[in-house]
Amino acid sequence: MTQFKTTSLADRVFEKLENDIIFGVYPRGEILTELKLVEQLGVSRTPIREALRRLEQERLIADTGKGSVVLGITEDDLLDILNIRLRIEGLASYYATKNMTPEGLQELEHVLDLQEFYYSKGDTEHIREMDDQFHALICKLSGRSVISDTLLPLHRKTQRYRKASIEDKDRMAQVVKEHRKIFEAVSSGDADLAEQLTTEHIEHAKESMLKRVKHYG
Repeated sequence: MTQFKTTSLADRVFEKLENDIIFGVYPRGEILTELKLVEQLGVSRTPIREALRRLEQERLIADTGKGSVVLGITEDDLLDILNIRLRIEGLASYYATKNMTPEGLQELEHVLDLQEFYYSKGDTEHIREMDDQFHALICKLSGRSVISDTLLPLHRKTQRYRKASIEDKDRMAQVVKEHRKIFEAVSSGDADLAEQLTTEHIEHAKESMLKRVKHYG
C-alpha cells in the first residue's frame, strides 16, 4: 500500500478493506486484527484503527475483544438493501429531474454514452463502472443530501452482486436500455416518469441479484 498518500490514508484503508469484505477477500467469520492488517497493508496502526471503527459503524465487522469478526453482507442484508433502494432510488431520479441543469444533463449523458460504448465492446468491467457512476450522479444531481447519504453506501455494499448480475449478457443489455429510458425521462423533464422507470429498474436489479446471491454465500 505504498501508493497511498499521507492525506486521506484512513479513507483509503477503509475503502480497501470495505471492498475486500464486500467481494469476499475476507469471508464472513474471519477475524481481523490490527497487527494482521498492519502486516498485510504496510501501514501504521492509526489508519487501520480508524478504518476498523468505520467498518464497525457500517456493520461490516463486529468487535470481539480479540479482533474484529467479518460480518459481510448476508442474503437478508442484500434483500433489505434492495427493498430500501426500491423505495427511495426513484426519488433521487425525481429530484434530479426537477433540479436538472444543462451541465448536469450533459454530464449524465456523457456517462450513459460511455456505458453504451463499452457495451458495444463487451467490456463488462467498464460497463459496471459506468453503472456505478450513473446512479451516483443521479444522487448528486438530485440535490438531496439525505437521499445521497443513504443510497451511496448501499450501492457500494451491493457491488459484488451487481457485478455478477451485469456479467449476464441479457441483464447487461437490459441495464443499458433502462438507463437510456431513465435519461430520456429526465431530459424531457418528466419527473414522475423518471421516478417510475427508476423504480422498475431497481425491481429488475433486485430480481437479478437475488438469483445470484446463493452462489456467493
